[in-house]
Amino acid sequence: MNKQEIGTFLLRVMLGISFLLHGLSKFQGGLENTSGWFQSIGIPGFMAYVVGVIELFGGIALILGLGTRIIAALLVFIMAGAIVYVKFPAGFMGNGEASGYELDLVLMIIALHLVLNGSRFLSIDSKLPTLKKIQESEIKAS
Repeated sequence: MNKQEIGTFLLRVMLGISFLLHGLSKFQGGLENTSGWFQSIGIPGFMAYVVGVIELFGGIALILGLGTRIIAALLVFIMAGAIVYVKFPAGFMGNGEASGYELDLVLMIIALHLVLNGSRFLSIDSKLPTLKKIQESEIKAS
């Protein structure tokens, strides 16, 4: 265990908590409402359900360290969509009427870090036999 693994673990858990709470808010607010809002900005309504499920269950999976790279890759796409379809017109810091895309970009970069590096420390992924072999070969290669 080294400092980088601990840092990546902290990023994974915080990203997981953030998306768990965002997904939970979509379910509590009613996915039908989110679906209607998605449609109003030109995104198919069913995508609200897809995004809500990925955020909620993906957040839990990240906290546990299960399927980290796959979940993080899905979150990269979600955040890219949020930036392009929702936040970009307001600019990086916002325009006084709407928030900017700085936080979305930070979350996307953290997710991209997890896609590229994984997160072995305190993860279920590191206990799975197949993934453990892949991770050991990655460690030897680096």
